Amino acid sequence: MGNIIDCIGNTPLVEIQKLNPNPGVKIYAKLEGNNPGGSVKDRAALNMIRSAMERGEITKGSKLIEATSGNTGIALAMIAGIYGLDIELVMPSNSTRERTLTMEAYGAKVTLLESIEVCRDYAEEKGAQPGYFLLDQFANKDNYLAHYKTTGPEIWRDTEHQITHFVSSMGTTGSIMGNSLFLKEQNPEIQIVGCQPTEESSIPGIRRWPAAYLPKIFDAKRVDRTMDVSQEEASHYARLMARSEGIFAGMSSGGALACSVKLAAELSSGLIVFIACDRGDRYLSSDLFIG
Repeated sequence: MGNIIDCIGNTPLVEIQKLNPNPGVKIYAKLEGNNPGGSVKDRAALNMIRSAMERGEITKGSKLIEATSGNTGIALAMIAGIYGLDIELVMPSNSTRERTLTMEAYGAKVTLLESIEVCRDYAEEKGAQPGYFLLDQFANKDNYLAHYKTTGPEIWRDTEHQITHFVSSMGTTGSIMGNSLFLKEQNPEIQIVGCQPTEESSIPGIRRWPAAYLPKIFDAKRVDRTMDVSQEEASHYARLMARSEGIFAGMSSGGALACSVKLAAELSSGLIVFIACDRGDRYLSSDLFIG
């Protein structure tokens, strides 16, 4: 028995069967929507807050602030509430209404601005003021260390050490950095594949950052290959994943599946694991599942 924090992690690993184009390759989805806050970001949010508290950087009187495109904010709101901490979350105004309402339900203050870059600038400026603590998931090593400590070991264990390729969408890049660090220590031959949007695409949770905003935690040497995915492909595979595999996940998960399917078609054998980042109910007010 424990509290909700004890339910973070140890998410299911399930096989993609109908959408896999190659019988010689296995594709598995790591269902991060099964975390209590509904996404992979529960892991990073917990590690960032808990580690900062252990170091004495956050106290009961601290005012937390963070820029987010949605899932990190929901996770931070949930965990901040559990620890009795005030938090302001700064989010692009085009985010789905479900995300704002969920953060507010957990007790967070939500500020909406025009873009994630503007949100980051605002959070950094306000976070420098006395009494505020900027979590800064884009530069905070506790973001990727959450996956080094938990996600990577779970994947290694649940594939019985047979994983050959790890596929992840790249946003803050915490998931791909932490998993790469752990999995490469176990077997340097495991290929780490990052998904990024095509130039003209807008995919929540996946970014092609301008150089000035590239996450400081990102190390290109930890990624063996990047694959581009279009908004249309990501949406298409999110819908297919729900209708064919019964996995209800968002557009970034669809993007990771699209890349996994393309990768599987190239291989003669292998075991691919991709991160299904969140749940599809975060997108019901959008047109993602229409069509």
